[in-house]
Amino acid sequence: MHDQALQIEVRLTEAAIAEDFLAALANRYLPERFFYWFPLSVRAWLSLCQDGPYRNYVRSNALVRASVSQVTGALPEGPVEVVSLGAGQGTKDFHLLTELAAGGRAVAYVPVDAGQTLLEMACAGAAERGLICRGIKADLTNPAHLSGLVPGRETPCRLVLLLGNTLGGFDPLDMLRRLRPLVRGHDLLLVDGELQNDSDTRAGYENPLNRAFAFAPLRSIGITESDGALVFEPRTDVRAGVHRLGKYFRADVDLALRVGGEPFNLRAGERIEMNHSGKYERGALLKLIADGGFEPRAEFLSEDRRFLMVLARPRP
Repeated sequence: MHDQALQIEVRLTEAAIAEDFLAALANRYLPERFFYWFPLSVRAWLSLCQDGPYRNYVRSNALVRASVSQVTGALPEGPVEVVSLGAGQGTKDFHLLTELAAGGRAVAYVPVDAGQTLLEMACAGAAERGLICRGIKADLTNPAHLSGLVPGRETPCRLVLLLGNTLGGFDPLDMLRRLRPLVRGHDLLLVDGELQNDSDTRAGYENPLNRAFAFAPLRSIGITESDGALVFEPRTDVRAGVHRLGKYFRADVDLALRVGGEPFNLRAGERIEMNHSGKYERGALLKLIADGGFEPRAEFLSEDRRFLMVLARPRP
């Protein structure tokens, strides 16, 4: 991290995250945003992104890199604002941003994430590349936070990114519909998702680095692997062609912890449910995109045919 000041607008405060975390634990459920909050989680995530067995990061990054010219070439001429939802450290975004800047386009980068550390990394990476950047610390599930991203009259053409199977961490149709007001008629949305749902899918999550990442929020509050089991299991979805890989921690012993100074007890046999990861059949993902108010303009398929990225525009 260099000395240049980073411009980050905070809509989701650390105090709010801490309060929500305690409430989530009380409800025995950990949503997506808490897996990128603790320092231990950030380190585990960055290690995961460097590891070949976690194929989704590799697939998504490779697809963006290979399709840069086609994606940027589909944008109208003039200035461009790249809005990355769930940006993380911004690595995939920089392929597109660098291409746009190299083509002489005026580029503004708006990474959006709930995790302060990863957001700082994205903003610092943009600064190192000489890009105009305004980070926004926000919760994508909060309607008020999303409404603050609606473009104004002076907002240039937009490329909105939802990459890395981020859509799969939420109700996909609900999320796409929430995003629709952020994308105007001349703007574009780039979204991806993991295809298929079989033994290889589950195996991709069972590798040691991914298990360490999934366990990191629990380790951060004093729960260890000897206290119970981290379980991945396939689950059904109400929509045809849409699948979910769920995960949870099951305590094997009684636990008496203090989290943020507050007591937290977990009895043997109790579970802490964790965020799921969505998987799709190709037709189902395309239907979700259409039902969400978009129409595909181009499709990009990974070499192993297990990851699909779609460039879409809003339906009139």
